[in-house]
Amino acid sequence: MSPADLIRPEIQALRAYQVPNSAGLVKLDAMENPYSWPEALRDDWLAALRDVALNRYPDAQGHDLQTALREAMGIPDDMALLLGNGSDELIQMLALAVSRPGRTVLSLDPGFVMYRMVALFAGLDYIGVPLRADGFALDPDATLAAIEREQPALTFIAYPNNPTGNLFDAAAITHIIEASPGLVVVDEAYAPFTDRSLLPQVGDWPNLLVMRTVSKMGLAGLRLGYLAGPSEWLAEIDKVRLPYNINVLTQASAAFALRHRAVLDEQTAAIRAERARLFDALTGLQGVKPYPSEANFILVRTAPGRAGALYLGLLDRGVLIKKLDGTHRLLADCLRITVGTADENTLLLEALKSALDIT
Repeated sequence: MSPADLIRPEIQALRAYQVPNSAGLVKLDAMENPYSWPEALRDDWLAALRDVALNRYPDAQGHDLQTALREAMGIPDDMALLLGNGSDELIQMLALAVSRPGRTVLSLDPGFVMYRMVALFAGLDYIGVPLRADGFALDPDATLAAIEREQPALTFIAYPNNPTGNLFDAAAITHIIEASPGLVVVDEAYAPFTDRSLLPQVGDWPNLLVMRTVSKMGLAGLRLGYLAGPSEWLAEIDKVRLPYNINVLTQASAAFALRHRAVLDEQTAAIRAERARLFDALTGLQGVKPYPSEANFILVRTAPGRAGALYLGLLDRGVLIKKLDGTHRLLADCLRITVGTADENTLLLEALKSALDIT
């Protein structure tokens, strides 16, 4: 028997998630915090890890880490908390928990690719409601009509949205929550870079869950996500979580980092300041159009047919960004640039000017 005989056709039709080699490049493709920790903080962290028992399984619920997250993130005391190996695992847990033939996952397109991929993994149908072409705003009428027609078991809303960087209208999100027959998961992966959040409103609606990650605030290597919501929902979703899914080093390191959140907040403030500088500089370049962003990246649209050449031109000049052209019709001619350090952003701008002059 060959893979073609055994593997589901919809899985065979997929491509595995691609991560390009970034060795020797200015890495501005994956929405990472570009700053490392101060040396003194790294020393304290390593000292804290000396007592971690690698010979024992981790705390299955991550109680100490949950306490640190509640204190640092202001999670309502009466709401439950569920930890995942990054947001990706939480998306998978949600899909597995509700999976049944004929059920649907709904989201807004273009959006985070894992909503669609995990739906397929779990045997669910996926419906993507297109955003408006003029600025990627949410289309309330189309979204509510799709909810009425499809009756989705899960609806994902990225807030701010990836890869467009914008925030959707809060009133429209409220209408979606109230109209949805299933769970609505507001994905706030980029919460550190905006002042708006639905986390304080968890519990206001019985079907609202809020999902976050610590990746974008500077801890991407730890692979930690968390889901907040009513205990009756999270207790059921917890049943599909693999045992010991958050390892001891992640639990100890994340708890340590959250106790020193001031350092991460300083880095976040620097990224937000650089985002404004980078946006202004990109606005002044002929040949690219940047879109306003509430995340740690900026989506830019190039002149028709030039995205691929500019992507390769930057790569030749030692800068790696994300080419989105070809991934969705609304992203034609688009590139996504992660906000780096001041020096990295300056190098990007110099490389982009050079590539624009040649391509």
